[in-house]
Amino acid sequence: MGHKKYSQPRRGSLAYSPRGRAKSMEARIRNWPEVNSEQPKLLGYAGFKVGCIQIVSIDDREKTPNHGKQLVSLGTVVATPPISIIGIRGYRDDNDGAHALFDVYSSDMPKEVSRLFTVKPKEGGLEQAEKMLSKVSELFAVVAVFPNTAGLEQKKPYVFEVAVKGGDTKKQFEFLKNLFGKQVKVEEVFELGTTVDVASITKGKGIEGPITRWGVKKKQHKSRKSVRALGSLGPISPASIMYTVPRAGQRGFHQRVEYNKRIMIMSNTDKNEFKINPSGGFKHYGVVNGDFVVLKGSVPGTYRRLVKLRAQMRDIPTKVLKPNILEIVI
Repeated sequence: MGHKKYSQPRRGSLAYSPRGRAKSMEARIRNWPEVNSEQPKLLGYAGFKVGCIQIVSIDDREKTPNHGKQLVSLGTVVATPPISIIGIRGYRDDNDGAHALFDVYSSDMPKEVSRLFTVKPKEGGLEQAEKMLSKVSELFAVVAVFPNTAGLEQKKPYVFEVAVKGGDTKKQFEFLKNLFGKQVKVEEVFELGTTVDVASITKGKGIEGPITRWGVKKKQHKSRKSVRALGSLGPISPASIMYTVPRAGQRGFHQRVEYNKRIMIMSNTDKNEFKINPSGGFKHYGVVNGDFVVLKGSVPGTYRRLVKLRAQMRDIPTKVLKPNILEIVI
């Protein structure tokens, strides 16, 4: 068998261990950026992954070799139907962390929400919640996105929380009070040309061995009968296998967040501004109808999967430039 004469770096990153299956088809957003603004605004949205196209644009990144030249880049189309503000949730902080102080739900709840849960709205709920604002540390909007409004067959909606930042708590509550029970479009949350963070569940690959899952090397010829197995699981003593040893297991279907995805196009199919639907529609999705955005680069997940968009947390720019799109290649 021989031995290694020199050391070498370990194979595979431990950054995302354990590599287990996600508990839900819906990704969770656990952190929200702080906003230095006097006017409150929503910091999140949701859509459904459609497919990929090519974007021909003018590179507006300063201090780059291609500045001012044509640039062909990959773009991911995300269908963004309107989201409904169905509730308001307030959190308070104590010694044990943040806990929900109150929940207020709309009286005219969409009927599809009953497929998830049933709520009996209380009379005067907004007035009671407004009296407890002095104890509130954070306010969130309870939103619902309906896949069937994006052309999908699923009737059960996705319900999640979106942070509201900017101004004080009273301004945030009045902002949510005006949106209570209404629909919000993507253009009311994000601006064309800004960058967002994308949270989604990656494609599932099933159970894989250590060669594919961690990238360890195959054993050399005539070393062992098992070529794709590990050479050693660890020392004799202690008689236990450490978590750092690459083992077979789940690959894919993990929750991931990708940062700084620029919104290259924000439009509606009724405007006929950009023709993004290929002949016969996108493969595995169909024809996009209604609002959509095109993000620069790739997006985790498979087609039709829920994609959550969050306001940018890293490297926030001082100014937002609108992209100069020349052509779209389908």
